[in-house]
Amino acid sequence: MTPGTTATTADTDTGTSTGSGSPATTGGAQDRGDRPEIPTRLLVHALVREDGTVDAGELYTVAGLLGMTDQQVRLCVKRLVTEGRFTQEGRGRKATLRAVADVTGSLAPDAAYVRHAYRQDAGLAPWDGTWHLFAFAVPEARRTARDALREHLLHLGAAPVQGGLYVTANDVTGLVEAQARHLGVLDTLSHASSTDLRVGGVTDPRALAAALWPLSEIAERYERLAAFAGSRLARLTEGPEPSSAERLTTAVELAAHFTAAMGPDPLLPPELLPAPWPGSRARHLAAAYWAALDGTGTAGAAPAPRLFALYDEALRPADSDG
Repeated sequence: MTPGTTATTADTDTGTSTGSGSPATTGGAQDRGDRPEIPTRLLVHALVREDGTVDAGELYTVAGLLGMTDQQVRLCVKRLVTEGRFTQEGRGRKATLRAVADVTGSLAPDAAYVRHAYRQDAGLAPWDGTWHLFAFAVPEARRTARDALREHLLHLGAAPVQGGLYVTANDVTGLVEAQARHLGVLDTLSHASSTDLRVGGVTDPRALAAALWPLSEIAERYERLAAFAGSRLARLTEGPEPSSAERLTTAVELAAHFTAAMGPDPLLPPELLPAPWPGSRARHLAAAYWAALDGTGTAGAAPAPRLFALYDEALRPADSDG
């Protein structure tokens, strides 16, 4: 992700908080360097409650802790209302925003994807040694569909081998075919499975994984997640219980770090990754911190954002599955 800056123009809802502005009381100036990129619009989405509402007072408070200005929040809210994504009742900090549709946003975890990662960490999803290859030749006249299919393959963790040919270690055949069918290009898609993959002169599975996927970049993102979750977990364990606003702020920060680390991860089987792999430790710390943070809510407090329920489900221990 490209570092952003806190904006104060008419486009502030696309601006981000990366530590500029006033330091959050959850850690002060020392936290500025590890604060993730959080666009104002994304913050609004993250604070949507189960009933579809956002408390404006809560929004302004959390935004301030993240270094965002009141003007930035006001302009973002105005734009979201103008776009028809939210309605607004009341004014200023006493207002209530109501989502017109489910807009939890990109901080919401893909529960199945996240839980597969935790199953891998627990040794419950061993690799069978099979590579899955996909090839397609969609004509230029259907460029939009071609690009959409390519993006879907990349989203599922496939790596390009050469023009129109992609490979993954996970069996995502059903998902790829469903997307190709939806796009009307299923007849252009070919799929093959093999335990003997050669790219140039490389045949060793781990060497292939290192050559095809940017493992060092993925590892760096996980190191940042581990550092954030580990430091916050220690602070939460040893320090005073956070206020409601601080709890919400750090939950949004954790979700942003988690998304930044998990989003580009193809979830290669452990058999293909360097050992020790930082992703396992980072996910363990993230789950531990989320559980500790979730346990700090006080009786009678305002309803938690939908984000809490989504992460509670996604980060449930892998061995609790039936």
